[in-house]
Amino acid sequence: MADKTTEVERRWYVLRAISGKENKAKEFIEAEMKNNPLFKENVFSVLIPTEKVMQIRNGKKTIKERSYLPGYVLIEAKLSGEVVHTLKDNANIVGFLGGTKSSDPTPLRQSEVNRILGTVDELQESDVEMNVPYNVGETVKVISGPFNDFSGIIEEVNNERKKLKVMVMIFGRKTPLELSFMQVEKEQ
Repeated sequence: MADKTTEVERRWYVLRAISGKENKAKEFIEAEMKNNPLFKENVFSVLIPTEKVMQIRNGKKTIKERSYLPGYVLIEAKLSGEVVHTLKDNANIVGFLGGTKSSDPTPLRQSEVNRILGTVDELQESDVEMNVPYNVGETVKVISGPFNDFSGIIEEVNNERKKLKVMVMIFGRKTPLELSFMQVEKEQ
């Protein structure tokens, strides 16, 4: 008779965590991977998909990492009964995505795993995303380029290209400039 534990495959699953508690859930799983022999044998990877975002607050540019799938933690594991129960019993974990209380957790398809992991790699390697809510009519100050220290009013915002059309006064005439989000900051 075949042993049931050998039939369990190593697959990727999605855990639902309390929003904002993804890191606590990951820390719990990593601690279990170090200390619990059952987890050492059956849990291989824990991942929170993140992206780097630049924010400008009080004229200072800061880079932060944020979860691009809030409330979700990815786990690569061979899920046997006790591993599932230990994960579900954690206060920061709501349960598995796709699995009901009475059924086994549903693994991700390989195409989904490839897409998510590919996106994570792409987001880590890509330039930092600007997350600055510029609005038409706001006054901004140019902080780089030939028009450094000029102030102007935003006429147009293009979030896809991360560009602004800003109207500045040059020699007493209104002149439109196309500037990137990185070249300006909001005036206080």
